[in-house]
Amino acid sequence: MSEQNSNIEVMRHSLAHIMAAAIQHIWPNAKFGVGPAIDNGFYYDIDLGNKTISEEDFLSIEDEMRAIIKANQPFERLEMSIDEAIDWAKHKQQPYKEELLNDLKRAGTTSVKDLNPEELGTVSSDGSQVETVSFYKNGDFTDLCRGPHLESTGQAGAFKLTKVSGAYWRGNESNKQMQRLYGVAFKNDQDLKKYLQQQEEAINRDHRKIGKEMNLFVFSDLVGSGLPLFTPQGTVLRDSLSDFSEALKKASGFQKVNIPHITKTDLYKVSGHWDKFGDELFLVKSQETSDEFALKPMNCPHHNQIYASVPRSYKDLPVKYYETTTVYRDEKRGELGGLSRVRSITQDDSHVYCRIEQIDEVISEIIEDIKTLYITLGMELEARLSYRDDTDKYLGDAKLWETSQAEIKKQAENSSLKFFEAEGEAAFYGPKIDFMATDAIGRQHQVATVQLDFVQPERFGLEYTKEDGQLDRPVMIHCAMLGSIERFLSVYIEHTAGRFPVWIAPEQLRLLTVNQTETTLDFAKTIETEAKDLGLRIYTDNSNESVGKKIRAAEIAKVPYTVVIGEKELATKEVVPRIRQDMAVVDVPITIGISEFLKTIANEAKSRVSKTSL
Repeated sequence: MSEQNSNIEVMRHSLAHIMAAAIQHIWPNAKFGVGPAIDNGFYYDIDLGNKTISEEDFLSIEDEMRAIIKANQPFERLEMSIDEAIDWAKHKQQPYKEELLNDLKRAGTTSVKDLNPEELGTVSSDGSQVETVSFYKNGDFTDLCRGPHLESTGQAGAFKLTKVSGAYWRGNESNKQMQRLYGVAFKNDQDLKKYLQQQEEAINRDHRKIGKEMNLFVFSDLVGSGLPLFTPQGTVLRDSLSDFSEALKKASGFQKVNIPHITKTDLYKVSGHWDKFGDELFLVKSQETSDEFALKPMNCPHHNQIYASVPRSYKDLPVKYYETTTVYRDEKRGELGGLSRVRSITQDDSHVYCRIEQIDEVISEIIEDIKTLYITLGMELEARLSYRDDTDKYLGDAKLWETSQAEIKKQAENSSLKFFEAEGEAAFYGPKIDFMATDAIGRQHQVATVQLDFVQPERFGLEYTKEDGQLDRPVMIHCAMLGSIERFLSVYIEHTAGRFPVWIAPEQLRLLTVNQTETTLDFAKTIETEAKDLGLRIYTDNSNESVGKKIRAAEIAKVPYTVVIGEKELATKEVVPRIRQDMAVVDVPITIGISEFLKTIANEAKSRVSKTSL
């Protein structure tokens, strides 16, 4: 983390304490859970008994926070023995803090969710027991906390409370539900104003809102939460994106494979996914056998079985498989949201099996394909090099991890990627290059990924014969260029605000008839047939509405090209296309022959351009 990011995180965490102090002043019996800094702000989990915080309460809380900031109270670090701290929590009637402290006392140096005893205070010399824990005090408010904090409350920047939601204590649905009060915070009012404007624009671009307006996808209670159903229009989006991804893979020598949607659970026990993600699996029972099955949550173990089905030589490598297919994960209901997080996840997945000396070439080629994809989509990329941390959630030898992490960093540098490094973000079997795309309003989203894997080839006993006749293990490289197509669509719909380029637009051209005479309708039908022969997606609006209303309807539908068909067009066989504003290069309308116009649109779609050539 950069020093700048670290400083603003300290400020945001300090504001969480300031907010908690303000709440305690207004509601003295408030009981507190945890209050961390998060992206763009902070929150605190609060128990106010029967009192429900509403947006009407935000103003009084903010006023009290400003009073605390104006008082410029110093943040003082205090230490207590673990037993003194537990007595403090009992005396202050803070049961959630008492629970955390008791867990720390029992756990010794083992991390507890949201709290690390070594950062809270000190442990005994043999590391077996927590001896002291840290608190921070500002004014009359004292809180168990690992810190750090600002020197004083007066150094806090600009903030605003934004929302309140329910949150189960420690994320456990069997625990009491608390109120989670959120705020955003920035160094100054200008940055805060910019962020709030961005959030307002984000509401207008919400993919759920646009998806409904443009009839792209629906959800059904009868089908189930997190299982989107794509309409013909939405399916055009999915297919256009996956076709582009697949075309790039084919050009790079990948071969298409196909696997079933269920598997025996034994497959994931071998791969290691069962131990790591067993609670996310949808389990399936057979009525014919005693075998236990699961809906597949990922594809790599299946692809491993295809690789292992025949002997492999060094001459065969690299072996490259790709498949656009759906996996299934039993995500928690409360975490589902539109297409952003779903239970049926379609991946443009691919796997390469190669020799160590082929890693550079394979990854370099994949990175170039990813760049091509996102340049075409008009999204800037930054890479996150995702490494392991010191926890025990990763498989494989630590030295091999170091080698793998050094390898992906070298690839990022060789490919001139703008990148940053992040510990704890790796897959359990290997480090990753995760690509972060910046959307039209400046938000970053994780999209494509390239993962280096020495673990699965070992667990599955994958082999190839070297030049000297000896057997060796291949290296496995995972790649998804769009990632989850559902999640990517949520990002891309909001990035474009539904104004899709002509190659991906569900409707590329709309004809608007001036009247409903037989001659006009026949002429429109002729144009429609010619357009469809060129592979264009066209719709004719021959309703009784006025031309003005038809034009407005086409604008709302965000159709790239709209053409009015009347007596003049019938006579001249020429049209004056209305071009969607974001696609236009010049403002001057042009007159063009109908056949030439249709061929131009077809060429633009084939070339996947974002601007018109008219």
